[in-house]
Amino acid sequence: MRSAASATFKQLACLRFNAVESQTRKLFEVCRQRDLPILTFINKLDNYGRDPLDLLDEIEHILDIQATPINWPVGQGQDFKGIYDIAQQRVLLFERTARGKYQAPVTVTGLNDPALVDLIGQNAAERLREDVELVTMAGAAFDETLFLQGKLTPVYFGSALNNFGVDAFLNALIQLAPTPRPRRTTDAEAVQPTHPAFSGFIFKIQANMDPRHRDRMAFLRVCSGRFEKDMTVHNPRSGQTIRMSRPHRLFAKDRETVETAYPGDIVGLSNPGVFAIGDTVCMDGEAFAFTAIPPFQPELFAVLRNETIEKYKQFNKGVEQLREEGVVRILYPQDTGRKEPVLAAVGELQFDVVLARLDAEYNVAARIDHLPHRLACWIDGDDEALQAVRWPSQSMKTRDAQDHLVVLFESTWQARYTLKEHPQIMFRTIAGDPISLD
Repeated sequence: MRSAASATFKQLACLRFNAVESQTRKLFEVCRQRDLPILTFINKLDNYGRDPLDLLDEIEHILDIQATPINWPVGQGQDFKGIYDIAQQRVLLFERTARGKYQAPVTVTGLNDPALVDLIGQNAAERLREDVELVTMAGAAFDETLFLQGKLTPVYFGSALNNFGVDAFLNALIQLAPTPRPRRTTDAEAVQPTHPAFSGFIFKIQANMDPRHRDRMAFLRVCSGRFEKDMTVHNPRSGQTIRMSRPHRLFAKDRETVETAYPGDIVGLSNPGVFAIGDTVCMDGEAFAFTAIPPFQPELFAVLRNETIEKYKQFNKGVEQLREEGVVRILYPQDTGRKEPVLAAVGELQFDVVLARLDAEYNVAARIDHLPHRLACWIDGDDEALQAVRWPSQSMKTRDAQDHLVVLFESTWQARYTLKEHPQIMFRTIAGDPISLD
């Protein structure tokens, strides 16, 4: 009965493609590009939702990765009783109490142990036996090599809000996370973590972490060598020589000064505008740059309007800071008198973050006016070729932070027609690749 149901779930998972958000698919694609290992936590088991077998099939078919459950839920919603550790044959019982406290793990001799019925009940025990037998016989066994290659993901279940099942997931992260790896450079070489000279990569910038001081923090991952406080390093992008003063290790709101750090460590650096996301930091004499973080092609567009006119400077400062952090892509209309910024985003949440942070950090009220455009093309061509282009009336010409021409179209058909009529120009993605208009 359950095998037939699983086959049905598998067919449904192939059809219900939109159940996995597009942003999740994009993030998985980035992980695939970089062979990053992935651990999966299926959350909110204390609420009713889709069948776990259905979810596993969806992970495998839509995200194109083998899924191996390490534990398995016992019921869901009001009937959620806990999780069963498949390898260690033990049950972690869930209790609906304040702060999500739960009983200590109970070890059983196996799925046929009579004690299992006493713990979770006859019906739940029978369902658990069927499910675990199915996933262990038909599913892929955990393989650490495939996991480290990003081809297999161990799956854990629980309820994060109640802090249930999270400890098993975090313990797996500690046990399975790989050691520091070589990092690719733009000339196709790789810098080994054992390379004696220090190098690092700026992967994140965050402003106003301490609102009292309006600070900006750049987060550096040490890739090779040894980081030391007050050492002098080189930024190949800007050509600057920088002293690494005031390095911190951060945990939530706590900070402590870092004296030394090694490959794999994360260091927070006070950033008075000298770092940008994707920067390489290395010793003088080193002539390489690490490959950049792959950018996502924007799909949603909106005009950001300042509703607090007297705070024009704060509005502009906030917009520029959010752009530097990579919170959202900022474009400016080319042919209109008003220069209100156009936000280019992958998901609607980015717009919400912009509004919330402008309000909380700069005390500026703003609003979002959505645009009908659905495609952004970075345009290549000489001035004469661009002057000859007849752009569709519904399109919008904008400029990005590097002053590149970016044209927004309402449909792929508009862009395809424009390119057909003007083959002397080139349409590219945000990453610089020729854009596909199929």
